[in-house]
Amino acid sequence: MRLRIVALVVATSSLVLVSFLVPLALVLRTLAADRAVSTATVEAQSLAPLITTLSPRSLRLTVEQVNAASSTPVTIFLPDGTVAGEPAPQTPSIRLALHGQSFSTSVPGGVEVLVAVAGLPDGTAVIRSFVPEAVLRHGVARAWLLLLGVGAFLLLLSVTVADQLARSLVRPLAALALAADRLASGDLTARATVTGPPEVRRAGNGLNRLAIRIGDLLAHERESVADLSHRLRTPLTALRIDAESLQDSRLLDDVTAVERTVSEIIRQARRQPGDPAQEIACDAAPIIAERAAFWRPLAEDQERLMSVEVAAQPAPVQVSRDDLAACADILLENVFTHTPEGAGLAVRLSRRAGGGAWLVVTDDGPGFPSAGPVRRGRSGGGSTGLGLDIARRIAEESGGTLTVGRSASGGGSVTLGFGPPAGLAGQRRHGRATLLRGVRAARGARVRPIG
Repeated sequence: MRLRIVALVVATSSLVLVSFLVPLALVLRTLAADRAVSTATVEAQSLAPLITTLSPRSLRLTVEQVNAASSTPVTIFLPDGTVAGEPAPQTPSIRLALHGQSFSTSVPGGVEVLVAVAGLPDGTAVIRSFVPEAVLRHGVARAWLLLLGVGAFLLLLSVTVADQLARSLVRPLAALALAADRLASGDLTARATVTGPPEVRRAGNGLNRLAIRIGDLLAHERESVADLSHRLRTPLTALRIDAESLQDSRLLDDVTAVERTVSEIIRQARRQPGDPAQEIACDAAPIIAERAAFWRPLAEDQERLMSVEVAAQPAPVQVSRDDLAACADILLENVFTHTPEGAGLAVRLSRRAGGGAWLVVTDDGPGFPSAGPVRRGRSGGGSTGLGLDIARRIAEESGGTLTVGRSASGGGSVTLGFGPPAGLAGQRRHGRATLLRGVRAARGARVRPIG
C-alpha cells in the first residue's frame, strides 16, 4: 500500500510538472530569441543616421568597429552597390528591403534583420544585421537545466511527503493486521493500537470490541460447561449409593472414574487462557492395543470374530493419549452399535511412511449409506451423530485425515490418519481432551461386560 501511494503521488506530480515546465521552457526559448532579435534591430537602427553623415570610408571603419565588438555581424548595402562591413550575398530579402521595407526573416543558421534607410540622393540603403543560432539560444540551456533541477527537487519533495503520508497510513494498518493475526491464532489478549486516520481508528476500536466480546463469550461458554458438568454430581452420587448397595467393586470403580472425569471437566472448562496445556503426543501402538483388549470381551459375548493387528514398533503421533483412546472407542462403539451381533470386525494400526500412524477399523456389517455418514449432530441409528465428526477433527488437528469407505466384505471401513509429533515447540493447545476422556469413560462403563 505504501509503494502504491508513493507511485500515485509520483505519477500525479510528474504530470503536473511536465504540464508546467515544458510550456515554460518553450516560452524561455522564445523570449531569448526575441531578445536577441530586438538587440540586433536596435543596433542596426542606431547605424541609420551614420549613413547620411559619414563618408563611405568612415562608414566602413565604423561598421568594422561595431562588428568587432558585437556577436551579430552588420552589413550595409549602399545605393551605389557598394557593401560595407561583413560580406554577405544579396538575397531576395535584401532586394525587397532596397525598396524601402524593414523586416526580419529566418534564414539558414539564424535570423536576418533588415533596416531600410531612405532619403539618400542615390536611393535606399539597407542595414543587415545577422543573428546566429547560438545568439538566439544564448542562456536557454542554462535556464532549462535550472528548470530541470527545480522539477527534480519538487518531485523529490513530493515523494518524501508521500512516503511520510503513506507511513502514517500503513503503520496503523500493519498494527491492526498484526492484532487480527494474533486473535486468529488464539491470543485473545491481543489488542490493536488505536491510531491513524479516523477510519483506521474506527476499525481498531471495532477489532478491540470484537476481541472483548469473544473473550466474554468463551468465558460464558466455559462457565456453562462447568455448571452443566457440576449438575451431573447429583445423579452420580445417587448412582454411587446404588452401586455401594450392590457391593460391586467394578461398578464402584466405574462410578469413581466418571466422578473423576466430571471433576476434571469442570477444572478444564474453567481453565484460563495462558495456563499450561497438556502433552499432545503419544505412542499409538500400546493405546490401540489396550482399547482393543477392552472391547474384546464384548465381541466374544456377541460371538463376533475380532482381529487386531498393531504395529510392533512404536508409532508416535501428534495426538494425546485420551484423544487417541477416544477415537478408538468411537470407531469400535459404532461397530457394536450399528452392526448386528455376530458381524466380525478388524482393527489395524500401522505406521505412515512420512511419520504418524494409520488406524483402520472394518466390519462385516451393512456398511455406510451410499451418501456416507450423516452430518454432525444427526444420526439414523439412534446416536448423537457426533462420534465420527469428533474423530475427524482430532485427526485433522494432528495433520491427518478421516476416510470412510467399504471393507472387502462389503461392510463399513473407517481410516484415521494421524500426523507425526511436531516436538515440544510445535505443540498446540487442546481443549477437548478431558471432555473426550469423559466420553470414553462413560462408554466404557456402559459396555463393559459384568460377571
